[in-house]
Amino acid sequence: MGKIKVVLWDIDGTLLDFQVAEKHAIYACFEKLGLGQCTDEMLEDYIEINAGYWRRLERGELTKQQVLVGRFEEFFGKYGIDAAKAPAFNEEYQLRLGDTICFCENGLETVKALKGQALQYAVTNGTKTAQERKLAGSGLDKLLDGVFISEIIGIEKPMKGFFEKTFQEIGAFCKEEMMIVGDSLTSDIQGGNNAGIVTCWYNPAGKERPADLRIDYDIRDIGEVADIVGR
Repeated sequence: MGKIKVVLWDIDGTLLDFQVAEKHAIYACFEKLGLGQCTDEMLEDYIEINAGYWRRLERGELTKQQVLVGRFEEFFGKYGIDAAKAPAFNEEYQLRLGDTICFCENGLETVKALKGQALQYAVTNGTKTAQERKLAGSGLDKLLDGVFISEIIGIEKPMKGFFEKTFQEIGAFCKEEMMIVGDSLTSDIQGGNNAGIVTCWYNPAGKERPADLRIDYDIRDIGEVADIVGR
């Protein structure tokens, strides 16, 4: 592999701690819409339901809108909440996701350290509303060289088309000079495989590597990305 000149950062679960933002946003929406208390048990159920919807999106089985509303309709149905409230809940939720900014360990420091050493871009399947608020609130919008949001591009990660459109905007680089860094095997690493670029799996829990994906780097700490780029 050649020297890495372009880093494509996933946002949620890689640079920013999505679980913290998600929890605060869900609780805030329950309160604002007068839906009663969302317990920790209910939140865990929602997280499982939500993950299933995003996997179906990545496989091309659902549209983004079907994911955004459908997950809440299913969740509400399980707890006897009026499913008709799901669209309004989702709209509020997208806004509230940007209220709580919490970086994953060494996320901010690494982006700052790489500024000037490599071009850095965000690549995300999150909604335009949520991601733009997160990027602005975290200061990443000023640190990164650009942002690619699937909702704007019109294609989701891990589809090859998402990356092809991204590459058109970034300009001429060899694929071995480009690296995606992300926590999701199905979105980020599979996407990197589909695009033919270097892959770096942010795997802080030390999960077992799957045999069916090419993972060039398997890291526990985001700070390791600076070492990889510096080689």
